[in-house]
Amino acid sequence: MTTRTLFRWKSSDCASAELMNHEWLVTNGLGGYASSTIAGVVSRRYHGLLVAALAAPVGRMVVFNHLSEFVRWGDGGWISLGEREGPIHPKPDRPEVLTSFHIETGLPVWQYEVAGALIEKRVRMLHRQNTVHVTYRVLGSPPVDQRPRLELRPALEFRHQVDAVDQAIAGPYRVTNLGGRYEISAPNVDWLPPLRLRVLADNAEFHPADEVIDHVIYPSEAERGDPFHGKLWCPGAFVISFGDSDSATLVGSTEGWEIIDILNPHEAAEAENLRRERLLDEVIDEEWKHGFPAALVLAADQFVSSPRGRLGESARAQAQGDEVRTIMAGYHWFMDWGRDTMISLEGLTLLTGRFDDAKFILHTFSHYIRNGLIPNMIPDGKTEQGGLYNTADATLWYFHALARYLHYTNDRMTLRILLPKLVRIAEHHMRGTDFHIHVDPADGLLWQGQEGVQLTWMDAKAGDWVVTPRIGKAVEINALWYNALSLLAGWLRDAGDTGAADYYDAEAGKAAESFNAKFWNPDRGCLFDVIEGPKGNEVCVRPNQVFAISLDHPVLAADRWEPVINVVKEKLLTPVGLRTLSPDDPAYQRTYHGDRLTRDGAYHQGTVWPWLIGPFVDAWLKLHPEGKPKARKFLSRFPDEMNWAGTGTLSEVFDADEPHQPRGCIAQAWSVAEVLRAWANTK
Repeated sequence: MTTRTLFRWKSSDCASAELMNHEWLVTNGLGGYASSTIAGVVSRRYHGLLVAALAAPVGRMVVFNHLSEFVRWGDGGWISLGEREGPIHPKPDRPEVLTSFHIETGLPVWQYEVAGALIEKRVRMLHRQNTVHVTYRVLGSPPVDQRPRLELRPALEFRHQVDAVDQAIAGPYRVTNLGGRYEISAPNVDWLPPLRLRVLADNAEFHPADEVIDHVIYPSEAERGDPFHGKLWCPGAFVISFGDSDSATLVGSTEGWEIIDILNPHEAAEAENLRRERLLDEVIDEEWKHGFPAALVLAADQFVSSPRGRLGESARAQAQGDEVRTIMAGYHWFMDWGRDTMISLEGLTLLTGRFDDAKFILHTFSHYIRNGLIPNMIPDGKTEQGGLYNTADATLWYFHALARYLHYTNDRMTLRILLPKLVRIAEHHMRGTDFHIHVDPADGLLWQGQEGVQLTWMDAKAGDWVVTPRIGKAVEINALWYNALSLLAGWLRDAGDTGAADYYDAEAGKAAESFNAKFWNPDRGCLFDVIEGPKGNEVCVRPNQVFAISLDHPVLAADRWEPVINVVKEKLLTPVGLRTLSPDDPAYQRTYHGDRLTRDGAYHQGTVWPWLIGPFVDAWLKLHPEGKPKARKFLSRFPDEMNWAGTGTLSEVFDADEPHQPRGCIAQAWSVAEVLRAWANTK
């Protein structure tokens, strides 16, 4: 196997305290994950060595929070490999033992030097299992009397991953020993499987010793204005003596033992390494097998998910053998969002050669269509009945995603199956559907909005406050509507239904004529963001206007592309994406930080979103088709950004002003997808 090292940190790079700001993430293809800081500190409520994605209606549960690791040698020498639960307080006399950290083929690797011994640690999850392996290996051949002893103390609680740290399922927890296989369960909770723990090593013992760890501090939660004091429970310690064997693996899982024991650690490592190598082998561009594009391809894999129990039996029966597949919008707290999934589909699945995944995603979401809408999001643990449909654009992005899928695959069977549903979607929009989403018969434009409900991608809401309501005819909604009508007309004509094709062509033409007449703002030389809403025409400069150029069927007249792109470039373009509001606007927010109210107030009021670089590059290249080298420069900072926040992946948002600190989720699907897509388009 070819080893690909995609991120590397050495002890000379920065003090260990700074590693609190660097996090790692490993996912399992079910929506579950393992994640923490490189320093080993659990700084978020979402951190854990095993956050299990259980079948609906349970959802994601934190079941294995932390692992304290101690190395002992000789007659009493010992040291901790990481930090105790809570914030880091480095002691001046504490020697640094972490010598390096790197991401290898998408997985984290630590190296520690202790008393002359070099110890390597790796974390991996088994694909489509709620199982984590933490493997330790002694490198080199230290003398027998200097071989280290490893002491591992698991710390845990059972808590839904979105719940506050003071809302865990009450203990005391119960430990059952099944011949070296340990099960930890909460009494009187029959809906939650036990956490199963086992150490696979030649010489390992478990020493039971209950310990309640009080006053665990979660610094990131404190910064976000959420409860940040909790407690964890430790059942005892696994003690491993390295003798003839130089490796040991701690296994944590919520699966049954018959599943856990199918693969030993070596076989599991080989299987996962081969799976990741295949991901790189399947990409459509040979150059993406190495370096930054390879890192993006492996990061893309974090989001493609097959959640358990998502569709009910009736929907499964209609799926005609399709697998349930979706996109997790971001880690740690996002689930699958319709909008994010459809925008991310091309970058995460099509460019990476995962055509079956793309097909299954399209079919999965088709089973959720209700009143002509796909869900805005599907809350954690919900089935097909539990989707939230407050979105005016996700369904229109579905047309775009299908068009991109057909571009790569020419899968006419999928189009034939979905086409009647697409027609019904258009009919619902024409006559009106939920949230007052309807076509204005006077001009053919799509109007949307309901007081107190956020319907566009600029969807921040705190309590009853919708920060950017955008009620009316929004610019990107109508660009998407025109694109959807044009695509639908073409598909119907190909299917031989010329009458319906002519009808939707006419509706598209009517919408385009009205769009160009009404959305142009001659005073600023760009497009209004929203027209004919409660505030009249909204003149604020936002990035949504780029979609009038970037989509497959651009609605904006070509002679207006240049001024729009120039305004967006001057006011909104940064090295890490587009701002959501021009800095000269009185509502502009320089940073995205603080409690939820403060963050939501800045979310779309200047904060930079990396995913917007994709449509900007599309629009730029339509105006400058020979400008790929310059367009590639718009992406030049992203390779470095994979070394920050979530190592080996890309963050959700960045501060509006320099130095553009990464914020929000440490790994976001459409950030990875659209940067990868823009990278491909600028080759």
